Amino acid sequence: MAEPSVFSKIIAGELSAERIYEDEQCIVIPDRSPQAPTHLLIIPRKPLINLSDAETEDKPLLGHLMWVAAEVGRKLGLDGFRLVVNNGHSAGQTVFHLHIHLLAQKKLSEQGLAVS
Repeated sequence: MAEPSVFSKIIAGELSAERIYEDEQCIVIPDRSPQAPTHLLIIPRKPLINLSDAETEDKPLLGHLMWVAAEVGRKLGLDGFRLVVNNGHSAGQTVFHLHIHLLAQKKLSEQGLAVS
């Protein structure tokens, strides 16, 4: 069996992290290496390795994670944000527990990532 991820340890209370939001399905914490002024991680309590690991039964959970992103954005008064999922090592995933990055208050063009 694989070693629990850092996110599993945070969810279990073995490691501390500020919880911006939490419910029975997920937690939201600040990223420890932020790439934008607002950089949060939306993490399901269910330890899915990545998005490709999700099964049909996980569809409600995946929808809930998106709803939580919108709700947190509203509560923080963000006028816009983007969501990023790094799915697998070659996509830049470094913690192998599914999570969604919520980034705000910095334009993609300011990061050299403009898409037209």
